[in-house]
Amino acid sequence: MTQAYHIPVLPDASIEGLNLHSSASVVDATFGGGGHSRLILKSLGDEGRLFAFDQDEDAVGNLIDDRRLFFIRHNFRYIKNFLHFYGVTQVDAVFADFGVSSHDFDVPERGFSFRFEGKLDMRMNRKAEKDAAKVINNYSEQQLKLVFKMFGEIKNAGRLASVICKSRTERPIKTTTQLKEIAAACAPRNSENKYLAQVFQALRIEVNDEMEALREFLDASADLLKPGGRLVVLTYHSLEDRLCKNFMRAGNFEGKVEKDFYGNVVSPFKLINRKVIVAGADELKENSRSRSAKLRVAEKI
Repeated sequence: MTQAYHIPVLPDASIEGLNLHSSASVVDATFGGGGHSRLILKSLGDEGRLFAFDQDEDAVGNLIDDRRLFFIRHNFRYIKNFLHFYGVTQVDAVFADFGVSSHDFDVPERGFSFRFEGKLDMRMNRKAEKDAAKVINNYSEQQLKLVFKMFGEIKNAGRLASVICKSRTERPIKTTTQLKEIAAACAPRNSENKYLAQVFQALRIEVNDEMEALREFLDASADLLKPGGRLVVLTYHSLEDRLCKNFMRAGNFEGKVEKDFYGNVVSPFKLINRKVIVAGADELKENSRSRSAKLRVAEKI
């Protein structure tokens, strides 16, 4: 039986959205378990090429033995640089699934989940210098408040930051369990799990500079795609989805719609699905990761 790690989210809608032809050049910006890459390769002929990116060393263990696959172990924010290295300046489709793999969540030592005892790490790239423990123990109270407010949308971010700063004066906060116990004391009644998920999400985004990386990736994708090429993204929280939605609709991250003299929207894209695509009941039953997934598709003008 296929492990959940390898089950791609919204597989049919993703491949349909990419609108591939047999000789297409495609980017999978988030290789992960290789689920979507396998489907993309099935849709390509002998002349097709797939450039797959992932900064996580665990992804190497899922590589597919296929001469059409070019695996690049780096952050997707650098897609233009590495594609230029391969002599590629334009592609037919770009795909990204921004969800953290269930594999990473289920490995305690990665520190992504409050469900397990583990080091406060949360680095996608384990060679990176900054981990979650450094953020929690070294950021000022004001910096922590901003992280939790911006990236976790936590209403009492100030109180949480204050409690963390007080706790770390007594002893350094080094494990997921320590942080969980501290944060749980600040959680609204009957909403502890949701609150802890927001806290851990905010930290993960800060550690990996995810929002800035996303902005750079979207800008690069707009430059790389050929006219008629497709951008397909899967997001899992409102911050990511808002950026992608704004960029696909208006060509900027603020969502400010600009029009030309004739009243036409000035944007590098046209939307293929104006209404966001979500998983149906059958997929939700088979793959819990699809629960919060939102799929958006846009075509380069």
